[in-house]
Amino acid sequence: MSPAVLALLALLLAIGLSMTARVNVGLVAISLAWAIGVYAADMKADAVIAGFPSSLFITLAGVTFLFAIAKSNGTLDLLALRAARLVRGNAGLLPLVFFALACVLSTIGPGAIASVALVAPIAMVTGSQAGVSNLLSAIMVGTGANAGNLSPISAVGAMVNALMARIGLPGHEWKVWAANFLAHALVAIAAYFIFGGARLFRAGRTVITEVTAPRFERVHSLTIGVTAAWMLAAIFLRVNVGLAAFAAGTLLVLARVADERDVISRIPLDIIFMVTGVTMLIGVLEKTGGMDLFTRIIAQVANPSTVNAVIAFVTGVISTYSSTSGVVLPAFLPMVPGLVSEIGGGDPLAVALSINVGSALVDVSPLSTLGALCVASVVDPVAARDLFRKLLIWGLSMTVVGALLSGLLAGPLARA
Repeated sequence: MSPAVLALLALLLAIGLSMTARVNVGLVAISLAWAIGVYAADMKADAVIAGFPSSLFITLAGVTFLFAIAKSNGTLDLLALRAARLVRGNAGLLPLVFFALACVLSTIGPGAIASVALVAPIAMVTGSQAGVSNLLSAIMVGTGANAGNLSPISAVGAMVNALMARIGLPGHEWKVWAANFLAHALVAIAAYFIFGGARLFRAGRTVITEVTAPRFERVHSLTIGVTAAWMLAAIFLRVNVGLAAFAAGTLLVLARVADERDVISRIPLDIIFMVTGVTMLIGVLEKTGGMDLFTRIIAQVANPSTVNAVIAFVTGVISTYSSTSGVVLPAFLPMVPGLVSEIGGGDPLAVALSINVGSALVDVSPLSTLGALCVASVVDPVAARDLFRKLLIWGLSMTVVGALLSGLLAGPLARA
């Protein structure tokens, strides 16, 4: 059996274990990556280790470190109590606020990852206290951030529009954003009704508030000030989110606003290893040709009438376990003209929109950075594992949803 097939089977095994077993699938994935990479694909151990996503690790560890301080000294709890003012006390409005806030932040420039890093830690705490399920909060934050991610002023949007201009599809910047926003808004509305948002709203459930809530003290004000500075730096200066979070957290520790040992114990390393371990296995999959094998198998079924749905499904499947902006979009957008030519028809712009939508809708999966940030924001390890499994199922289902939406809407949107 070839290394590519073995690597693909190993990934499917890891995904299956993450959905059915309590074992940390990240540790399993690291072991499989070593065994297959070194002993089946003749890779050097250093080459396998190079597949470990150090940037993702820094982002997850840094953000959770910073917000562990805010949780440890009670700042997040105080902010959660005051979140009722944003929704006039109605808990059913919270998921919509999460979506809108993440979308606006993402649209104005920092992109989806930075927006989720800013919104998820507070949203997961606030939503949990108000009775909103972790799954709904995570979907609304992740989907909202992705809804604005392809604006012309965001990093990913600028990259996509540059790639499209290079293949002869310039001048569609806001159409790219609108198609992506519409797909994510439709999915968010569906999630809102499916996972209890509408029931909370109809029941008039209120966000729990304390009449005798503690007042803000120096530690809370300092925590909010430093965290706000980190947010502004991420939005306007485009600093690295993870490294800046470590710097901000270290400053707070030096200011003695929280106990360092307590803070470090709150960092969810098991969840971080779960996500980064699977990503390391994906690195072996890419190097052995397993990803190319999987793509060729699915792409063979495309024709002019089904190409939009097929390409959305293919990119969605790959994006579930790979980087959307770093791998899928740069790899697939340049192939649009050749694909349309090879199958003998199709609208190149519609195919490009389908790639954008199909690859992005799945990004709430915990195997992607957006879903991983939401999972890492859940303090309770049991609840975090449960959210990991549910988000994985939701993310995988988005491969089908993305295909259906692209098949129905990509053509009309391209011609609009």
